[in-house]
Amino acid sequence: MMVITREQAGTTLVISLHGKLDTAAAPAVEAEIRKGLSGVKKLCWNFEDLDYLTSAGFRVLLIAESMLDDDAEMKVYHANDIVKNAFYLTNLTYLLARE
Repeated sequence: MMVITREQAGTTLVISLHGKLDTAAAPAVEAEIRKGLSGVKKLCWNFEDLDYLTSAGFRVLLIAESMLDDDAEMKVYHANDIVKNAFYLTNLTYLLARE
């Protein structure tokens, strides 16, 4: 089961995911981002407790990125090695924060 938490401080929004971002969980995460990203200049995904993600999860991330203003940034933090490897395989490493 996916647990989603959302914390906003000023123009920074942190979305933390706990569980698996797969086909079953992706609609709930997409619904969370569709609540609005207006005024967000920095979108941070906290993947510390994310076990893995599938192509459906990448789709949600790309939707979120497309919803941001041109001057906003989006990064993924605290991804485990399995998740990081998926970013390398999909050539989406630019989304990974340097930690």
